[in-house]
Amino acid sequence: MAPDRRTEAAAGGAQVALRHLAGRAAAAAVGRNQRRAAQLAISGLLIYYVTAKSIQISDRSLLVLLNGLTAAALYFLMASGFTLLFGLVRVTNLAHGGVYLLGGYVALSVQRATGNWLAAAGLGFLFSGGIGILLYVLLRRLRGEGLRETMVTLGAAIVMADQALAHWGGVPSDLDPPAFLQGSLPLPASPLLYPKFRIAVIGLAILAGLALWLLLYRTRLGMVIRAGVDDRDMVSMAGIRVELVFCAVFVLAGGLAGMAGVAGGTYLSLAQGEDNRVLLASLIVVIAGGLGSLRGAGAAAVLVGLVEAFAQTHHAILSVLITFGTLIAVLALRPHGLFGRPVDARL
Repeated sequence: MAPDRRTEAAAGGAQVALRHLAGRAAAAAVGRNQRRAAQLAISGLLIYYVTAKSIQISDRSLLVLLNGLTAAALYFLMASGFTLLFGLVRVTNLAHGGVYLLGGYVALSVQRATGNWLAAAGLGFLFSGGIGILLYVLLRRLRGEGLRETMVTLGAAIVMADQALAHWGGVPSDLDPPAFLQGSLPLPASPLLYPKFRIAVIGLAILAGLALWLLLYRTRLGMVIRAGVDDRDMVSMAGIRVELVFCAVFVLAGGLAGMAGVAGGTYLSLAQGEDNRVLLASLIVVIAGGLGSLRGAGAAAVLVGLVEAFAQTHHAILSVLITFGTLIAVLALRPHGLFGRPVDARL
């Protein structure tokens, strides 16, 4: 009889465990359904509100849309480099804004000397990539020590800002767009004009996103980079110098920040404090999109850029609060970001 009682007890315990698991699964399903309902409700309210406000300003709504997309393009150029460093090398680079500022100022000096915007942009990209190499040398011995990495990059950002102030002064400056992108284009169904260069910045961000995707997923270098993140020792055993590959990631991220500085310095301006402003916006984009997610950075850049442009048009005093509120709302509905993963987010 004893074996039968043990069997019955085991069967009863199994049934209790199954009921418990079924209850947890049902509760999880209910939670998912509730989150989806909340997402749909909030999205519907936002669409209604934005549509109503757009009708109020009529022909200026297209101008607000283009301003938002231009800001999104600049934020994506910055956030993509930041995402590369975090997603592939696991480094939180707070000096990214300083690289943006120095890249823009170097391009400004080159343009003043040569009058050529394309040469200025190219040298700004190369100079910023060189700063990426210096940052890699500084951080290579601190890999895995998050607090020290953060403090070193923060100190580097302060040094870069001081050097920019010492060499270029505190007066806001800007680059002249290339001759073929000067002037404005008429907006359809509107008497307003829009600068050609701002539209070109949107195209530049799209090309940069496509180039990064092709590099990471359609080239041998991209395969080596992703493999080095997953199993560094195995890649090293295959005869590949992982350190050089990771250094290339720093160069690419720095170059993207420098290119963002050239673009931002042309359609906005270069001034003390711009590095912090753009870095803060890029951090919002990276967090909202999902840490380490390139497509998340693109989606979040569009979201943040449009929200910022809309808020500055209709609620200028509350624009910063609304931008941060967008980040809070995204994380409340999707705790890991738009395209982030619960554990070890990847590109």
